[in-house]
Parts: sequence; structure tokens; C-alpha cells
Amino acid sequence: MRKTTDVIGEMVFHNQILPEDIPKIDLYIDQVIQLFESSFVDSKRRSDEKILTKTMINNYAKGKLFYPVHNKKYSRDHIMLISLIYQMKSALSINDVKQVLTGINEKAEQKELDLEAFYRSYLALQQSNTEVFADALKHQTQEAADQVVEVKDSEELERVLLIASLVHTSNLYRRAAEKLVDEMVERVEK
Repeated sequence: MRKTTDVIGEMVFHNQILPEDIPKIDLYIDQVIQLFESSFVDSKRRSDEKILTKTMINNYAKGKLFYPVHNKKYSRDHIMLISLIYQMKSALSINDVKQVLTGINEKAEQKELDLEAFYRSYLALQQSNTEVFADALKHQTQEAADQVVEVKDSEELERVLLIASLVHTSNLYRRAAEKLVDEMVERVEK
């Protein structure tokens, strides 16, 4: 099986929209899509995959995942919120994402939160998570290899074990996130 370092090297962890990448002027929806497409192009699994579409953004707006736009233009704060939605929707339901971001949206709309500072904190955590992930992937790869020592077709079995292990780990993280969302909802309801 390929070395873990090769797999990690091929994965793109730096794809993110940094605050300094966001223009200082408000953007129309096509410009927002272009910004996301150019920023996340290397993280696509397939070249024909869409990162963000007008329909997605309109659905986020209708679902009130971010506060209303003005004159069909998206502010820097909207773009940071859409980036958070983009990241969260791969593991959480849209309803859960909405629950998580409701307070952030309200504070950002009322200018009670420096969304850029919050977003930079998120990016710093993301960088730290990337380092933790790389170490964990090396460990999981070794664990899978250790389980199939001296077995015929061990490379295929090792790969299947590693994939199953990664999916299980992903599910554990998703369930932990869902539990935290549920606790947020309970606190709000009280």
C-alpha cells in the first residue's frame, strides 16, 4: 500500500478562503461562486464537481443560514459565513448547521461580533486539526498494516481496514458534533 506520507502529500489542506482573499467590496452571487471555485479547486474529488452553486447559496439564504444580503450583494461577513456553512455541511445536516450558526448570524448582523476575528480563530483551529489528522492517519495506517501481517492479499485487506477505520473515525467526530448541536438546541429552548 502507498505510504501514508504520499497520501497526506496529495491531500490539499491549505484550501481555504482567508480574510485577506475576500475583496473589500460586496460581491454579486457569481463573484462569490468564482471566489469559492478558485479557492477550493484543488480539493475537488473530480474536476466536474461544483464547490458552490447559485441554488446552494439561494437555499442557504432561504433557510436563513446567514443573515439577509443587501441589494443582491454579499459582504465579507456573508462570505465568511458561507465558508463556514460549506465546511460544516459535509458532516452536519443543513438544519444542524443553521442551529450552530444562528447566534453567530444574529451577533454578526447586529455588529456585536467581530466575525473576521472569529473566522481567523476557526482557521487557526483548522490548521491545528490538519496536523493532528496527519499524525492520526499515520497511526491508523500502521494499525491496519499490523492487523493483516502475513495474510494473503494483505494489501487489499489493509486498504479496506484503513478505509473502514477512517470512516469510523469520521462517524465518531460527526456524532460528537451532533451531540454538541443537540446541547446547543436544548440550552436555547430552556
